[in-house]
Amino acid sequence: MSNISQKLNITQSQNLVMTPQLQQAIKLLQLNNIELGEFIEEELEKNPLLEKDESTQEEKQEAATNEEGKDEIETAFETPDSSDFDAGSSMSSAGSGGDLKFENSEDSFENRMSAEKSLREHLTTQLNMAFSDDRDLIIGALLIDLLDESGYLREDPQILIDRLGCSSERIEKLLSRMKQFSPTGIFARNLSECLALQLEEQGNLDAPMKIFLENISMLGDYDFKGLAEKCGVNDTYLMDMVEEIKRLNPKPAAEFDHLVVQTAIPDVLMKRMPKNLGGGWRVEINSETLPKVLVNQEYYTQISHGSSSKEDRKYITTQLSSANWLVRAMDQRAQTILKVASELVEQQEAFFDYGIEFLTPLTLNDIAQKIEMHESTVSRVTTNKYIGTPRGIFELKFFFSSGLTAEDGSTHSSEAIRARIKSLIDGEDPKKILSDDKIVSILKGENIDIARRTIAKYRETMHIGSSVQRRKQKKSCIK
Repeated sequence: MSNISQKLNITQSQNLVMTPQLQQAIKLLQLNNIELGEFIEEELEKNPLLEKDESTQEEKQEAATNEEGKDEIETAFETPDSSDFDAGSSMSSAGSGGDLKFENSEDSFENRMSAEKSLREHLTTQLNMAFSDDRDLIIGALLIDLLDESGYLREDPQILIDRLGCSSERIEKLLSRMKQFSPTGIFARNLSECLALQLEEQGNLDAPMKIFLENISMLGDYDFKGLAEKCGVNDTYLMDMVEEIKRLNPKPAAEFDHLVVQTAIPDVLMKRMPKNLGGGWRVEINSETLPKVLVNQEYYTQISHGSSSKEDRKYITTQLSSANWLVRAMDQRAQTILKVASELVEQQEAFFDYGIEFLTPLTLNDIAQKIEMHESTVSRVTTNKYIGTPRGIFELKFFFSSGLTAEDGSTHSSEAIRARIKSLIDGEDPKKILSDDKIVSILKGENIDIARRTIAKYRETMHIGSSVQRRKQKKSCIK
């Protein structure tokens, strides 16, 4: 017979507790300025003590205190003594806000934000699956942002060539691949190419149809007879072609409805400082898109004095706590984003000055250590946040890339090494084709220690043939 007994044991353990305020702070940090604006509008409707801050950025800077907030999100949202609250101070701590009920699933960000994907998100997902090279991802993202409301790439890609210092061949190779993305017809330069991409996918792009598309303006002029003659078909066949065209989608981006806003809105801006002010770069939050709110203390005083019931006083106190916390949370969010973006610009200064070949290898941990923040915080800041630069608008995460360490301890971006290899091959003498071993030797002389097989791998990713293939190709060109 077994002995069964009950015992009461006391154990002590340490656990990290995610308070509702901390959870909400993390979610605030993940939002970009536009998404934050949508959330703030909802809060303004719910909380009578919140109001929009209509003051200018210059006025805010003059009124700002010099107090520096704590770096970590976790420590920034500790519960302070309520007597220590200052609505205009830096968010070194947060209001008590114990009754905010942020854990309510009906009030969560996930239920407030649309689950639909924008065209940019749809295309970016395909871009990340199609390419692994960081330079391709950067260029591809900028190509996405050049699309118009119909999904056409009407602007000359020379814009990107000038911005990034990359070759036209690279742009064309990228575009050729990206024109295979869905929806079919995306990235076409005009209507004819858009329809041609769709017909090609269906296997219906024959010779008469190619001529039809080249002269599609005749269809708008109702010149059916002339169009039939050019295509070399009779009237009946032509009408069949017209019906086939009508079944195609002339605006591939239209299916995304109002979500098809292509130009990314920068959350952060960088500007070159005048030489008389020391030069360099100035990084600032985009005040045009950042929502600004204040706590209406005057209104709080009025209604709190007029509140007689316990329920009314509790409601007003809760709303004040919620408003105070939100103002501080937004302040800390802005400081965190600005700190991360400023360090990114400093680390990638050579890229902004000289082009994509000078992209520096960088990891989330590199930035986290520099600014003494947690790596997960840096990750949240750099995802879905954009920076406006003289070279275009980039998502902050695009500035992270792998690298190689040289013999002297310095590092070189893998993208910059690829660009250097391509530069050497493009400039090689047709009579003295560079072997992979020779490229290794040249790079070693430039203090870049890289294996021959890595050179071969980089060549293949850039669709560059071996020295034997290039020698044959260039000999044929000379003849």
